[in-house]
Amino acid sequence: MIRQPVVAGQFYAGTKQALLKQIEWCYTHAHGPGKVPRAQAGPRRLVGLVSPHAGYMYSGPVAAHGFALMAQDGIPSSVVVIGPNHTGAGSGVSIMTSGKWRTPLGEVEIDKQLAGSIKQASEIIDEDAVAHAGEHSLEVQLPFMQHLFGDKFKIAPICMMMQDEETSGEAGRAIAKAAAKKDVVIIASTDFTHYEPQQHAVAKDRKASERILAIDWRGLLRTVHDEGITMCGYGPVAAMLRAASDLGGKQAELLKYATSGDTAGPMSQVVGYGSIAVLR
Repeated sequence: MIRQPVVAGQFYAGTKQALLKQIEWCYTHAHGPGKVPRAQAGPRRLVGLVSPHAGYMYSGPVAAHGFALMAQDGIPSSVVVIGPNHTGAGSGVSIMTSGKWRTPLGEVEIDKQLAGSIKQASEIIDEDAVAHAGEHSLEVQLPFMQHLFGDKFKIAPICMMMQDEETSGEAGRAIAKAAAKKDVVIIASTDFTHYEPQQHAVAKDRKASERILAIDWRGLLRTVHDEGITMCGYGPVAAMLRAASDLGGKQAELLKYATSGDTAGPMSQVVGYGSIAVLR
């Protein structure tokens, strides 16, 4: 089964050459890390990563910080990519356990063993391609990794419609159990505050980021609820934090925060983006 790209030509460029150029633009943007990285052998300390999923013209420079770190850290064998369900299609928590995902840069194979083990470790994760068919939050992560690593990595894609504490905790536990003793990075795909004035968004997102930096997955869920933060992927981030902690994640680092107002304007109605790493 080939999962076809659904936001190529919309969220990111639709042809190979244009997409490669656009990714390099993200790295060299004023809000990007400043230079285009090359993948290298690294210490493999990276366990988890928070990464935004808006159109590259808005969030790409912020996302580039996380992938620049990944390039320095070394190629993982597999990447669990977990994001929210924006479409409302499919099951509450959905995983694909076989097939490939296609982008203009080629195809990425699903890690059958890892994805199958995650599904088996949880009673709430269903095998379901319907939830993934029109969802952009996972797809936009792949071209950055393909640009760095080609086809030398596999993925386990998870889409969460349910994002409550019980679901997030169980998903994280299942990921950690399946990924134990494996070379895996977990990417939680999310944007932060949506469509509020710059000052309000920055203040709210700082509170959410504080909980992420503390690797406090339950505290993140409470803060999002109590502060009314319109963060679309709080459940995936909580699941990543739970899993990363179980897998030896000891410290978190804010790589970059910016808003759509910073990267493209205007400031009156912005969306917040953060790139945060969890390290062994």
